[in-house]
Amino acid sequence: MPQSAHTVALTAALALLGAPLSGCAAADAPPIGPPAVNPLYVTPAEALTPDQVRYLQQQLRDWPQLERYRAENAALPVAQAGQPRVVFFGDSITEGWGPTGSGTFFPGKGYVNRGISGQTTAQMLLRFRQDVIALQPAVVVILAGTNDIAGNTGPATQAMIEDNLHAMRELAQAHGIGVVLASVLPVSEYPWQPGVHPAPKVRALNAALQRYARDQGVVYLDYYRAL
Repeated sequence: MPQSAHTVALTAALALLGAPLSGCAAADAPPIGPPAVNPLYVTPAEALTPDQVRYLQQQLRDWPQLERYRAENAALPVAQAGQPRVVFFGDSITEGWGPTGSGTFFPGKGYVNRGISGQTTAQMLLRFRQDVIALQPAVVVILAGTNDIAGNTGPATQAMIEDNLHAMRELAQAHGIGVVLASVLPVSEYPWQPGVHPAPKVRALNAALQRYARDQGVVYLDYYRAL
């Protein structure tokens, strides 16, 4: 994704914080087809390659990937006065910005990258306390849901995705953290999961998230419309 699209959208959202962005809601079309599932979860054990077995064993050892940012969190300095800390919380689209403090990730800002490629909202919810709340940010930017639609960690209905995102918003609110809730980006297919047809599912989820953000008074960051 072009960095300019990220920059424009996030600058607007972080400037507004308490006020939802205006714009037309995505078409509220019903999802098509059943929830997707990672093919590895339904492949007979004897048909798995050694690399696939190692991947699944790693998932069992640390399913939410709490180990990923544990050391960085411990080494993170206290937030400085006058420079509010913002945590970007998501999957590969967030991780792709670059590491915290790097030249590609908002240099000179008090922003923290806590994206992990391939993660679903269920995994993110489990690490929300460690990778968001414990860092005491002023704001968290949450971008997630596409990997749920892809079935990365098993079948997930739209209601399940919404429940996880709602829980993150509620946890943030309970700890005085402002929320920017981002739309899922447009996608027509997943190379690692052919046959899912995610586009109508993305539109339906975004329409629900936009309504939820409006009702809860949080910022809705409309990547979908921008892209």
